[in-house]
Amino acid sequence: MRSGRRGGGLLVAGTTSDAGKSVVTAGICRWLVRKGVKVAPFKGQNMSLNSFVTREGAEIGRAQAMQAQAARVEPTALMNPVLLKPGSDRSSQVVLMGKPVGELSARGFFGGSGPAAQPQSGAVAPGKRLHGGRQKELFEPVLACLEELRGSYDAVICEGAGSPAEINLRRTDIVNMGIARAARLPVLVVGDIDRGGVFAQFFGTTALLAPEDQELIAGYLVNKFRGDVTLLEPGLDMLYDLTGRRTFGVLPYAHGLGIDEEDGLRVSLRGAVRESVVAPPVGADVLRVAVCAVPLMSNFTDVDALAAEPGVVVRFVDRAEELVDADLVVVPGTRGTVRALAWLRERGLADALARRAAEGRPVLGICGGFQALGAHIEDEVESKAGAVDGLGLLPVRVRFAPEKTLARPVGEALGERVEGYEIHHGVAEVLGGEPFLDGCRVGSVWGTHWHGSLESDGFRRAFLREVAAAAGRRFVPAPDTSFGTLREEQLDRLGDLIEEHADTDALLRLIENGPLPGLPFIPPGAP
Repeated sequence: MRSGRRGGGLLVAGTTSDAGKSVVTAGICRWLVRKGVKVAPFKGQNMSLNSFVTREGAEIGRAQAMQAQAARVEPTALMNPVLLKPGSDRSSQVVLMGKPVGELSARGFFGGSGPAAQPQSGAVAPGKRLHGGRQKELFEPVLACLEELRGSYDAVICEGAGSPAEINLRRTDIVNMGIARAARLPVLVVGDIDRGGVFAQFFGTTALLAPEDQELIAGYLVNKFRGDVTLLEPGLDMLYDLTGRRTFGVLPYAHGLGIDEEDGLRVSLRGAVRESVVAPPVGADVLRVAVCAVPLMSNFTDVDALAAEPGVVVRFVDRAEELVDADLVVVPGTRGTVRALAWLRERGLADALARRAAEGRPVLGICGGFQALGAHIEDEVESKAGAVDGLGLLPVRVRFAPEKTLARPVGEALGERVEGYEIHHGVAEVLGGEPFLDGCRVGSVWGTHWHGSLESDGFRRAFLREVAAAAGRRFVPAPDTSFGTLREEQLDRLGDLIEEHADTDALLRLIENGPLPGLPFIPPGAP
């Protein structure tokens, strides 16, 4: 790569949300690091309930943590300086450099006459408070983070958000063309051909940008193509004739690659197990896991490690009858514990969970799910609902604190070492039961704030043995399943996709040399 102090870069944008930006960014990072390039991921602003805690105690998007793993570097707050965590359809918690700084309405964040933000107690520097149009204020700090990374790495691969052609948001953009123009980054636009309309998306995305933005659009990458690529080539030639921009590759449709994406229910290793050849169960029975799809579900990747086990079937459910044949029910994390409690009660799931507990059938609550299983909640922070009764399945009282707990704990449970991470405002007072990580266990009901604990292989196997015994299943955990190894294999598959199906020589030149000169303007441009 370049010998100067400032590393090269590339922005991976998409024609739509979920076009494959996160996966392509991770694949490029893994391909580069295998070539000996020191590379880092970056996303200026992320909106996600799927987050991670770095070793220095900063909260970032889990997609960026996955991309850092693809690059074989330790994730830091620099890689995702702004994280928005939705609390409703209209407002989000703003996390700046890994720490929460307040709640903002969408209008207040993107600009307009919306209400001022409610600052997070203890999280805002003296003399500072959030107010409308906060996104525009964050542009300089975001750009500074990118430049700091470029000063430390040979290359920084940036991920955009949504589409760069969201013309209603261009004025305050800090994650797509705004950052690309300020940092003079070439832009690769990814389109999902499996959805259809990809040529119109490529052309329209380019044609809706201002001339200064268009000159940074280097070309396109087709994602999720099925079939004979020669049948696509006439269209790619016509796209070049129309735009003057080449296509840098056509990635085939690959099963089970949705790892640690921003939101949605395409859980990574669950997808791999569901869509690919699966090893048969080691024991005589399979183990069925039902995950309650609570509102504002966060860190649903907690169940990835369960789905990685041969013989474990994971599904998301929202009806009480779907719990009947489950051997384990997981109540996952949520950004709205009180709202999730109401949802569980409205749908009859609360009663079904109570029946399971009375019958000695396994239930696991993680973070917000753990809080919901407790006896009582005092919440003047998240929902501002005050005193609320929990499900009463665990002897726990929860008080929501203004300060957020962000930690990377290490401990022991069921005789095995466990690592996890914590992201929560709720402070649990455990009043009984057997100790279980930071929570407790009563009979076959477990609860903990620790995300990621099931990724610890020895603990996961011990836990599944307990579940199988309580459920009366002749299920035996595979003795050699390594979640870390499976994750590395997935990341290598992403690197292989780039290496085998993209023009890597051209990509490398783009990353090293910056925007291509002489690209034509496509009318009409931004309105």
